[in-house]
Amino acid sequence: MLGQFRNSPCIVKEANLIFHNMSVIVRFAPSPTGDLHIGGARTALFNYLFAKKNNGKFLLRIEDTDKKRSTKPAIEAITQGLDWLGLKHDGEAVFQSQNSARHEEIANKLLELDKAYLCYTSAEELAEMREFHEKKGEVFRFQSPWRNKDNSQTSTQKPVVRIKSPLSGEIVINDLVQGEVRVKSEEIDDFVILRNDKTPTYMLAVVVDDFDMNITHIIRGDDHLTNAFRQKAIYDAMGWKCPEFAHIPLIYGADGAKMSKRHGATSVIEYQKMGYLPEALRNYLLRLGFSFGDLEIIDDAKAQEIFDVKNIGKSPSRFDFAKLNNLNKHYIKEKNEVELLDLASEFFVKKPNEAEKSRVLQAIHFVKERCDNLENLAKNLEIYFDNFSQKLEENDQNLLNEKAEIIKKIIKVLEGVDDWSLEKIKETLNNFANENNLKIKDFGPALRIALTFSGKSAGGIFDVVFILGKKEVLK
Repeated sequence: MLGQFRNSPCIVKEANLIFHNMSVIVRFAPSPTGDLHIGGARTALFNYLFAKKNNGKFLLRIEDTDKKRSTKPAIEAITQGLDWLGLKHDGEAVFQSQNSARHEEIANKLLELDKAYLCYTSAEELAEMREFHEKKGEVFRFQSPWRNKDNSQTSTQKPVVRIKSPLSGEIVINDLVQGEVRVKSEEIDDFVILRNDKTPTYMLAVVVDDFDMNITHIIRGDDHLTNAFRQKAIYDAMGWKCPEFAHIPLIYGADGAKMSKRHGATSVIEYQKMGYLPEALRNYLLRLGFSFGDLEIIDDAKAQEIFDVKNIGKSPSRFDFAKLNNLNKHYIKEKNEVELLDLASEFFVKKPNEAEKSRVLQAIHFVKERCDNLENLAKNLEIYFDNFSQKLEENDQNLLNEKAEIIKKIIKVLEGVDDWSLEKIKETLNNFANENNLKIKDFGPALRIALTFSGKSAGGIFDVVFILGKKEVLK
């Protein structure tokens, strides 16, 4: 079980140093307050690939300390999204809420080391100070009057524990993506690490858990970059080795604004429901911010071979559905007929019987050439189901009316075909065209509409007639 060393700080520290020397260990640490979104999925993918490239471990930690917002359905949605994407984590998932005693232990250790202090400033006092500075147009940076007071000087107020941030100098992070980033120590306030109800803040919990899980590299969105300076202050205060950071740019919509529901689906499971393949989404998410020459099609084996955080750009990426659709179309074409039938089955209006399955399997090889998602593939295959029908578009209905007499003649010709083979159908329809001084294009589109209820169905007309079978064609 991960985190098994947490009850012994000395053993934890020794184990941490050993693992730092042995192997890359990364984690994906979502908060279970909703579905797994595109940004989180890409973060998980980058961590997964980094671990695979370096023969390391990819761990999962559910940061569920916010009991009001964390839900069991959200946890299930996150794990479901990771499973569908094929991002399997090593070992058991760690639940942050189970480590609260360890978090409190480290807060107390920081108090012992005089790296933290008890602060009795009330919420009301904080609000007054903030309002005072805001009225003067000043940036509010809290300076606690309790930082240098003796602990015997107490108050009726329940105290919080605040870190003693450095008062001078700089905090420097050599980020693997952003490069060297510096912040003046005076800009980092004495932030709370333990609330007055003894629950840890995010800043403390994430540092302790990363240490106990022996995390060597933290790969996450660059919206966490400001957090990194505060977290490094805790590492430094405890004398712990800080993991290496890699803060990746966020994903924006096509309009350059942060990705949201108005840009389309944001949940990974929504992409599954829209008929995208997990390998297509993996490939696309990899290319959002990561580049390797002009390579666009990157399968899993290649991705694990070439992935390097040094190839992640610093600028935000823009989500482009057209590019995702092209990749999805590529991966659909790569699938064989049996695989696609299984994948498309959840999009069919009904479960196909054996005869329908046989027809669908014969049609998939040409239908898949024009489909960029599984839902569209299923829709184009349903014409091979028994008794298929749908409302005709006006143009299709007009063409069918125009060619009605020719279609009636074709029905009689096809009624006489006993050997229902592709070759015989070609021969019969070509003979019909010659005998009536016609070309296939003179009646093929109308015949397609009569059989498929659409002039846009895939496949040559001979194939459509053959696969449907005599009974369905005449019907």
